[in-house]
Amino acid sequence: MRKGAIFYPGTFDPITYGHVDLIERASRIFDEVIIVVMKNIKKKPLFTLEERLDMLKNTVEKIPNVSLDTHDGLLIDYVKKTGINVVLRGLRVVSDFDYEFQMALANKELCPDIETLFLMTNPKYSFISSSLVKEIAAMGGNLDPWVPDYVKKKLLEKLRKGGKDE
Repeated sequence: MRKGAIFYPGTFDPITYGHVDLIERASRIFDEVIIVVMKNIKKKPLFTLEERLDMLKNTVEKIPNVSLDTHDGLLIDYVKKTGINVVLRGLRVVSDFDYEFQMALANKELCPDIETLFLMTNPKYSFISSSLVKEIAAMGGNLDPWVPDYVKKKLLEKLRKGGKDE
């Protein structure tokens, strides 16, 4: 049964197969999945917003009910702006649950209409994070199991430039 829309917020710096797995699964449950590239004040992204959108677009272009958006602000402000009140969050390990549970409760307190849907990651992606992928890339490791080819290409190009934009 498919119903309504859900949005999946994150920095996606860069998108990994773990993200893709969640997006594909959500696209089978919901009529529409909106990937929202967010600004996170605790993170300093390697990629610009435009670069992250480009990698996302290339990665999800074959999933017909997925679209992209951006937001700079509180998650609840996105809910108020769009009227979409279901948020997708992925859980890899127990520490993810602690953080995500706190965020879900805070969001619910600030916006009672918001609902957070947690999807457990596929076990083969349970340890993958964008930070780990960047570290593996910087040390010359094999990225094939962790990111799509286009993302791998962009990540290696960025690292060759020393992380700087042209």
